[in-house]
Amino acid sequence: MVRTPLTPEERARGERLGALLRDARGGRSMAEVAIEAGISAETLRKIETGRAPTPAFFTVAALARALELSLDAIEEACGAAPLSAAS
Repeated sequence: MVRTPLTPEERARGERLGALLRDARGGRSMAEVAIEAGISAETLRKIETGRAPTPAFFTVAALARALELSLDAIEEACGAAPLSAAS
């Protein structure tokens, strides 16, 4: 199966998500958070580094629970950038 290439906005959104998760994780190990979220440490590493910029909703929800983040806070920090006004 061939994936459609990601747009620059999708890549940027993935980078924002990764940064938010790294910050929220703080001093906790990647393995600890991954186990609590029910995902592999490799999956978390890929999300945090932007190599998996479009994780499944249930993965994001599990990470939000493990990191005590609200889905609203994640959407606010990582959602689509506002459209620029036409000149």
